[in-house]
Amino acid sequence: MQNILILLAIYILLNIVSLFAFALDKRKAAKGKWRTPEKKLLLLSFLGPFGAAFGMRMFRHKTMKLKFKLVYIFLALHIVAICAIVMFLADLI
Repeated sequence: MQNILILLAIYILLNIVSLFAFALDKRKAAKGKWRTPEKKLLLLSFLGPFGAAFGMRMFRHKTMKLKFKLVYIFLALHIVAICAIVMFLADLI
């Protein structure tokens, strides 16, 4: 059970980092400063799609770029994976 809580904490942290990465990149874009590479934002989106999707909508950032539409696919995949994990764990109890 402790391992599950650690993994959950890491997952939540990745989503928070993803959210803040989009916020920081939007701020840098507005100020004309050096920005976060899109590859890094996409990687963070894959690891923390809830934070990325929320950040994209909240800050209206990268919403029109085609490759960032992948964030919503990542989000759907994570939801399916989470449901599968919960169902698997429910069978163990």
